Amino acid sequence: MTFWMKIKQTLRSLMNGRHGPDQLNMVLLWVGMALYLLAAITGQGLLTLLSLVIYGICVFRMFSRNNAKRYEENRRYLVFIGRYKTKWKQARNRFRMRKQFTYFKCPSCRSWLKLPKGTGVVTVTCGKCHNNFTQKG
Repeated sequence: MTFWMKIKQTLRSLMNGRHGPDQLNMVLLWVGMALYLLAAITGQGLLTLLSLVIYGICVFRMFSRNNAKRYEENRRYLVFIGRYKTKWKQARNRFRMRKQFTYFKCPSCRSWLKLPKGTGVVTVTCGKCHNNFTQKG
C-alpha cells in the first residue's frame, strides 16, 4: 500500500460514522472566510474571534456522530433558505412578466395573483381563499 493510500484509508476510518460536510457547513465556511477577510481589512479583532467561533462550529458539526441532530439542523436551514429563494424567484418572474401581466395581492390572504394587461375592471376570485373582489387588469 502506498503512502497516499494509507492517508486516504486513515481519513476514511476517522470519518466513519461522522456527519461530514453538508450545505449548512459550506455556508458556515464561506461566512467564516468572509468575516476573516473583513477582519483582516478593517483590523477588528472581534470579527476575527467571530470567524474562529464559526469555524469551530463548522468543525464540530463535521466531526459530530449525532447524525440525526445534524440532519435536522441542515433540514431547518434548507427550509429557511428555500422560502427566500422561492420569494426571490417569484419576484424575478413578476419583474420579467410585468409588461404582459398586472400583479396584485389578494386583500384577504395576501397571495399573489395576476391578470393580463388591458382586461379592464374584472371580478377576481382568489384561487387560495376563494375571496371575490374587483381589480383592474
